[in-house]
Amino acid sequence: MALPLVMGDQNKKTNLQTENLLIIGSGPAGYTAAIYAARANLQPLLITGFEKGGIPGGQLMTTTFVENFPGFPDGVRGPDLMDLIKAQAVRWGTKLLEEDAEEITLNQRPFIVKTSTGTISTNSLIIATGASANRLGIQKESLFWGNGISACAICDGSTPQFRDEELAVVGGGDSACEEAVYLTKYGSHVHLLVRSKQLKATAAMADRVISNDQITVHFESVLVDIEGSDWLKAIRIKSKNTPEEKIINVKGLFYAIGHTPNTDLIKDQLKTDAKGYIFTNPGRPETSIEGVFAAGDVADSEWRQGVTAAGSGCKAALAAERWLSENNLSSPIKRQTTEPELSPKEKINENTNEETFNEDTIWQKGSYPLRKLYHESQKPLLVVYTSQNCGPCHVLKPQLKRVLSELEGKALGIEIDIEKDQEIALQAGIKGTPTIQLFKSKKLYKEWKGVKQRSLFKEAINNLIKSK
Repeated sequence: MALPLVMGDQNKKTNLQTENLLIIGSGPAGYTAAIYAARANLQPLLITGFEKGGIPGGQLMTTTFVENFPGFPDGVRGPDLMDLIKAQAVRWGTKLLEEDAEEITLNQRPFIVKTSTGTISTNSLIIATGASANRLGIQKESLFWGNGISACAICDGSTPQFRDEELAVVGGGDSACEEAVYLTKYGSHVHLLVRSKQLKATAAMADRVISNDQITVHFESVLVDIEGSDWLKAIRIKSKNTPEEKIINVKGLFYAIGHTPNTDLIKDQLKTDAKGYIFTNPGRPETSIEGVFAAGDVADSEWRQGVTAAGSGCKAALAAERWLSENNLSSPIKRQTTEPELSPKEKINENTNEETFNEDTIWQKGSYPLRKLYHESQKPLLVVYTSQNCGPCHVLKPQLKRVLSELEGKALGIEIDIEKDQEIALQAGIKGTPTIQLFKSKKLYKEWKGVKQRSLFKEAINNLIKSK
């Protein structure tokens, strides 16, 4: 749909600076679009997202090893791959806004996007908001969510409650098979519940499941109900061919049953297909409104791969660049140097020991600094429980380090890897990662689970600093 290429009244009233290109979403599609747009000197602004529609970085942040992304013959951890793509986008001049887009207005030009902190005006827009994990909606699901049920085995599988216990995964695709294999590292046995007669996963992934003695595949089976009190204790399943139900004693249940596109922001504004995905012509990124483009899983109901998302992000950026130029709306930046500085290498955060411990260091890792600071420090302590493959942990840690840095040493952070320090995690009652606990003078004041806004942590810590 063509809109008049004129400035809207709202833009005049707020006197906003209009962006060349705004990208919403930070998965492979969003960051790849940012790389191409930044190299075209458009200096795109990318809204990473924070809590809505999954975590920044997209679904690869909840993947252990990505073995089918070109250029990594030995595979690459999903969060590490996203770190590399993000660093490449930033290196070429992408601006990042680490919050959620809350509202989009597409019936005027420039387009208007509202976030939790302000309003953005943009001449063109790429929507790369991805898709969110589905739930089954069965009875007691909400009761046991986080108390035995999870949609991310990669994030939560290593928590103490699941170790050496029987576990179950629902689904039959690549994600379900990957999670089932991954969980065999921690659980005593894994039950894979598959609705159909065969696995829908790729042949290589299906072979790994079938050949694994620690996995039992229940074909043509559906989950009926969940049993337990404070924690999941068993599941009831039934065969699609018989009325009899079967009880399996498991302490963990993980969903891998597909995704729903994150299109709430553009509801009733852009054309979508029967499944709710943004409609584009085959192989094209253009949507039903000129100047608005879609990339990645939000517009792909069939392939949904990291590499296809990246490719669609490339096409969306090239199409946006062309459209801006044809309509005389492009305002390229002028670079002071032809080659930007190389991306900084992130230091590996090793466990702190007696020799490396410093009571004034704002971020340390392991049981030693926890014991020392818990008993001796008068400052607020932010204890962050993580696991190596936890994508949300990957997102949250830089945010927490930034908060502590802004507080200039008035509070301290300690990271506990629940795989390396299992006893500590068990004593703390950790049920998933990331979990964040705020202490002062040995007293627990706050606990958070999952990724939260940076301001929430800062406010809570400041309140403790001010208290006597």
